[in-house]
Amino acid sequence: MEADGLLSVIDRLDENFVRAVEIIKHCKGKVVVAGVGKSGLICAKIASTLSSTGTPALFLHSGDALHGDLGMVMPDDVVVAVSNSGETDEILKLLPHFKHYGLKLIVITGNPESTLAKAGEVVLDVRVKEEACPLGLAPTTSTTVALAMGDALAVVLLEQKGFNEADFAMRHPGGMLGRKLLLRVEDLMYRGERLPLVQEMTTVKDALFEITAKRLGVTGVVNEKQELVGVLTDGDLRRGLESKGQILALPARDLMTRNPKTIPAETLASEAVAVMEKFPITSLFVLEHGTKKPVGIVHLHDLIKAGL
Repeated sequence: MEADGLLSVIDRLDENFVRAVEIIKHCKGKVVVAGVGKSGLICAKIASTLSSTGTPALFLHSGDALHGDLGMVMPDDVVVAVSNSGETDEILKLLPHFKHYGLKLIVITGNPESTLAKAGEVVLDVRVKEEACPLGLAPTTSTTVALAMGDALAVVLLEQKGFNEADFAMRHPGGMLGRKLLLRVEDLMYRGERLPLVQEMTTVKDALFEITAKRLGVTGVVNEKQELVGVLTDGDLRRGLESKGQILALPARDLMTRNPKTIPAETLASEAVAVMEKFPITSLFVLEHGTKKPVGIVHLHDLIKAGL
């Protein structure tokens, strides 16, 4: 029944929908989505979706608005009122206040002949044949269709504004996409005293102490100019023991892996993961911009902890 209700609205998408999009697109303030009861819950979701896709919005509970929350509404705002019957008393009592501010009113209703609809500048008709509730009483099909209409507005506005993944990430810094598009290597790398480094002529024994102390399973090897010339890993030590036997007195440069993979500090952390997967390695040294001097190291474990 709800699926049929959604399909029935398709034929009613007309110039009113276009006009609603234009009004919201050119709104200089925010979108105030007003409703109460089950429609109010739908309003809250619509406002949340609009906000997260580039259209600032808030939910205004119609009952609370009559007791002070009307202060949220400013003259440059646009109101989207949601009521299946179009006769919800709490919303109708707000109409004089919306008119006083000169606000544009978009109405989403299942009754285009209602009092609320007649007060709206634009009416989006979401009437349905029947509710999925077997009693025909609980809002079910009607709320689903109102929600879909709100999503439709949000998605079209998103496209009209050229809203992209980077914009979405800025509004979702705690989500997976936000981390992938915002988190950079410099945000996660070890630096300063936590950066494992030894000189080329440092003995393998002392290099082993550095590896153990910094707990990353690797140390960078630098020359006299403090430029990175190699890395010494647990794996290099094991291979050295197999091929050379006594290695502790050897200089680090005799066992190090030369020309190690590096990455710029400003690189997205998600790209660092891709490099590690490609080669397969568990750490990358970070070089100072325009030089070969190491300023940090990023480890796979920290990228995993960051949700990447």
